[in-house]
Amino acid sequence: MTGTAVTGAAVPGSAVTFLVLGCTRDAGDLATRLQLAGIPVICALLGPVTRQAPVPPVEVLSGGFGGVEGFVRFLAERRVRGVVDARHPFAVGISPDALVATRAAGVSLVRLLPPAWEAQGPPPHWRWVDDHAHARRITEGLGVDRPFLSVGGRSLASYTRWADRYVLARVAELPTWPAPERWEVIRSPETHAYSSEYALLANRRIGVMVTRDTGGPLSTPKLRAAEDLGVFVVMVRRPASPAGLRVVQSVDDAYAWVARHWRPQDFASPSPGRQSR
Repeated sequence: MTGTAVTGAAVPGSAVTFLVLGCTRDAGDLATRLQLAGIPVICALLGPVTRQAPVPPVEVLSGGFGGVEGFVRFLAERRVRGVVDARHPFAVGISPDALVATRAAGVSLVRLLPPAWEAQGPPPHWRWVDDHAHARRITEGLGVDRPFLSVGGRSLASYTRWADRYVLARVAELPTWPAPERWEVIRSPETHAYSSEYALLANRRIGVMVTRDTGGPLSTPKLRAAEDLGVFVVMVRRPASPAGLRVVQSVDDAYAWVARHWRPQDFASPSPGRQSR
């Protein structure tokens, strides 16, 4: 596996194991839970890893698999029984490769995605858009000032035409390019209490929030605060998952899926004097 660094407790190469993809909180929670249950697990962070990425106490890989062929080879060499894709809902780059590779290797795959807000009966006045260009146009049409961007660091560049106004942007890692002078870009962890979200929006006199449909409890406080303050919400829809990809919606569901695919006899060491078959 090229470009890969390994840290943490190693799983013997001969052991059947499970692979968790992603550096999200859910990925870390799932990998840790499997480890504590005695189920061999590897966590592949993939993509850029921020300083706030939760690193579970398991074998951790960083880097890529080298395309579909490299992924298939890795699955075979590490005797992977199942793969849980627990990356961010807007991280879609590897999902098609993972689907092709696991099918080629005969390995089960599931995608862990929290329920989308769009499927949960959101407030009817939220504006739904398919991409950031549309989000920018809708926001400009609302005729309100002082937008708050909670769209991920990679998407900030889609809004740099707003250099003539105050913009509050919150990211996990600061952008490598210089933000417009009138912008306030803050680096902050992903978890925030309702009180701090309310204070942030109120103190900055935010008129509209542009965010993404990540779903899950981490987004709830800022959306509740926006609703209570009368702040418009422009929500970017999730990208579609590849056809045929099975989806579960919680760490509990993902753990149960792994448990159904786990056979303890696969991991039992042979007794002294006996050969494994």
